[in-house]
Parts: sequence; structure tokens; C-alpha cells
Amino acid sequence: MAHNHHGDHGDHHAGHHHHDHADIDWGEMAPLLEAQAELFTPLYEHAMAWLAKRQTEPGLVVDAGSGPGVVACLLADTFPGARIVAVDGSEPLLERARARAERLGVADRFGTLAGELPEILDDLDYPADLLWASRSLHHLGDQRAALAAFADRLAYGGTLALQEGGLPTRFLPRDIGFGRPGLHARLDALEAEWFAQMRADLPRSVAETEDWPALMTAAGLRPSGTRTFLLDLPAPTTDRARAYAAAVLTRIREGVAERLDADDRATLDRLLDPEDKASVHHRPDLFVLAAQTVYTAVRTR
Repeated sequence: MAHNHHGDHGDHHAGHHHHDHADIDWGEMAPLLEAQAELFTPLYEHAMAWLAKRQTEPGLVVDAGSGPGVVACLLADTFPGARIVAVDGSEPLLERARARAERLGVADRFGTLAGELPEILDDLDYPADLLWASRSLHHLGDQRAALAAFADRLAYGGTLALQEGGLPTRFLPRDIGFGRPGLHARLDALEAEWFAQMRADLPRSVAETEDWPALMTAAGLRPSGTRTFLLDLPAPTTDRARAYAAAVLTRIREGVAERLDADDRATLDRLLDPEDKASVHHRPDLFVLAAQTVYTAVRTR
């Protein structure tokens, strides 16, 4: 399944959408995914500027796992001469992507393609000069085979930009004034177990050392760079950042509740209670600090 979307930022570290795709109403999830991707726009803009410096003007840019199209539209902005194709497994999300492209005045060079990665990429009319895959690869059971398929859809001299890994997102100081200090670190450990289980449960799942440059090399590409980008929204922060923190912590609470000890569960409940002054909805020390890594590789043969 290739339903990972750009709103899925924290991913296994932020508990974003559970990966039992059949149960997810993407139409219902869309506003949340869109708001989260918009929050991360400064990070994506830095990543785009870095890509643009290292890339001749592409003819075709493909966003593989585009979600509601926030990043696909940023790609359109970054590469004004390029045609953009947003690819996703969810038609409701692609509908939003098209509406966004319309609003931003780039609809004339913006297309969408609905279907499962990586097979759906065979339906592209032309090879891609730039293929951007943001946290969509780890939703595919056989990542090595998927990377080979991505590489196969690149033009000679084309670039694959893969966003995977980075660091767990942080919202709160180590000691928040109640509960045991170090809540984030304990949630990370539970999320890492959950992520491993999610990967193991995927169809045709293959365990792989997550050395992305080595895997890109195995797919016949030449690694050309790695860079980590930061989203730094310091306290006191915005309502949109608060809403993001609440959404992430709610999903973690739903995803790993049964493995949390009673103390941490009570702490999370307080953090999520809009009536509580110490919750993420009100506390003055809430921030968003995220680090996401982009790996690039070029098709040379």
C-alpha cells in the first residue's frame, strides 16, 4: 500500500495514521493531513531550495505518495517550467491536490495519477526528471524492489529524492511539571516497536538495513547527496502547531495505549484535555522541533 502522505510527518515517531489502510477514510483525514503538511512548509521549502540548486530544470516532476498535494504544489512553485504529477492511492486526497493547484494557479501543468505504488508509476507517459518520495517507501513491503521500480521510472540523468528517517518530533520539555520526566523518550521506544510491527505486517514484507544510499546504489542509481532539514517552531507557538501536537499525541495514545504504563497514560490524558491548563492546548512551553532527512541519487545508466 502506498498511502503515505506528506501530512504523515512524525510517522512512526509521531504515530501518524495507522497503517491498516482499509479502515481509513482518507476524505475525512484530508483536512488534518493538509494542515500538517502546511505546518511543515518551511522545512519543505528548504528541501526544495536544496534540490533546485542541484538540479537542472526538470521537464517532469513526480510526487510519489503525494497526499493532498501541499508538497506537489511547492514542487510546482520551485520548478516553474516543469509538469507536476501527484501520485497517490487515494482519490479524495488527489481531488484536494487538484483543487489546491487550481487555487495556486498551477493547474495547467499539474496532473494526478491514482493507484498503488510502485506499480502505478508504469502509467506515467514519460520518465521523470525528478521523483520525490516522502515517507511513502516504508509503507511498501519490499523496499528494495520499490526503489528499483522508482529508479526504472527516472529519465537518464534524473534524480530520485527520498525522504526517510530523521529524528522523532518533539513538542515538550523533558520535565513537564507532572508525571515522570522523559515521556517523549518512552513514547519513542513504543512507537519504534509499533513501526517494526507495521513493517512486518505489510504484504511481501522484507527486512532491510535502512542504508538508503546503499539501497539506491543497488537500484542502479548514483547517490548524490544527503541533507537533514529542520522545522523549528519555538514556544510560544501557534494554534496550528498546538493542533498538530494534539493530533500526533492523540494518535500515539490510540496506537500504543495498551503498552503505556498507567502513569504515562494519565500524563497523556492530561496533556490532551482541552479543559486542563497544563494541556498542549494551553501550555506556554509547547514547541515543534522536527528533523527530516532527504537522500538524493541520480540515474546514470
